[in-house]
Amino acid sequence: MFFKKLSLADDRYREIEQMLTLPEVVSDTKKYRQLIKEYNRLGEIVAKYREYLDCDRQMKEADELMRDSTLDSELRDMAEMEFHELRERLDGLREELKLLLMPRDPNDDKNVIVELRQGAGGEEAALFAADLYRMYSMYAASRGFRTEVMSLNETELGGIKAITFTVIGEGAYSRFKFESGVHRVQRIPVTESNGRIQTSTVTVAVLPEADEVEVNVNPADIKIESCKSSGAGGQHINKTESAVRLTHLPTGIVIECDQERSQLQNKEKALRLLYAKLYDTKRREQEEAIASTRKSQVGSGDRSEKIRTYNFPQSRVTDHRINKTIFSLDAFLDGEIDGIIDELIATDTAARLNGDED
Repeated sequence: MFFKKLSLADDRYREIEQMLTLPEVVSDTKKYRQLIKEYNRLGEIVAKYREYLDCDRQMKEADELMRDSTLDSELRDMAEMEFHELRERLDGLREELKLLLMPRDPNDDKNVIVELRQGAGGEEAALFAADLYRMYSMYAASRGFRTEVMSLNETELGGIKAITFTVIGEGAYSRFKFESGVHRVQRIPVTESNGRIQTSTVTVAVLPEADEVEVNVNPADIKIESCKSSGAGGQHINKTESAVRLTHLPTGIVIECDQERSQLQNKEKALRLLYAKLYDTKRREQEEAIASTRKSQVGSGDRSEKIRTYNFPQSRVTDHRINKTIFSLDAFLDGEIDGIIDELIATDTAARLNGDED
């Protein structure tokens, strides 16, 4: 089955290569982009597969030489050495191909919508939500992504009760998807006069951005209302009814967007968030239907799951899903979070690979 999949991938790669030369395909922008995307994805697999076949051919040739009694012993020894080197390389290529053949998360290349909400801890939780938003914004910028605030509810002290923002860029979801859950902070709050450490929480939700086609939304099911912007202050706040509230009647989902001066722009943002929430609900229902088979070792992505602790007195960050602790809290909060994200991805990949082999 393993090599059958590789052979089929090679056939499909050649087929697309031919299709991309056809005038009717080139003139169809949507179809052409879809084929180019598939062609590029298959290209990595096919290149590695052809490398594997070439290595296998060389190993067989070396095997024949080392068994050829007409050759002198020195040549046979050289052939045997080459055979073992090629066999080791072949094993490595086989493992790489297994990873490449693993089903990709279809959402990985999408933009992502992130929601941060103040949890337990009052104002301190709101201040930490602001810290997390800054961390994610800096991380997104370091990856070449763009962020766009959709809705924001601030406190008088500069904290954030709730914020929803989009991270725009190819592959954004693949880098943010394991951030869903409860983030816990342990530190002495600025509002604490006795110097006692307080534990507070912020809830993070990560949604892949979707469009109307993926969730099949009936416009008649959406109630649209205009309202005044809310927030801690500002010249534009509460002066015009540019904010938009959408209610999806079948599910009761309510979306508010207030960051744009234009009601139309806020409506567009609100619809994007609604599509994402409906798509996420649909996706979670599908995942729960097959959850009995196996779960990722890095957690279910449940918003009630405590995933990470930020301990300020010890300058420590601990990710509880992979039992990973680092002692560079300041750098982490400055957006240097790739180390933990890479380990989360690697752990998830290993779990899925082992599951496929069961």
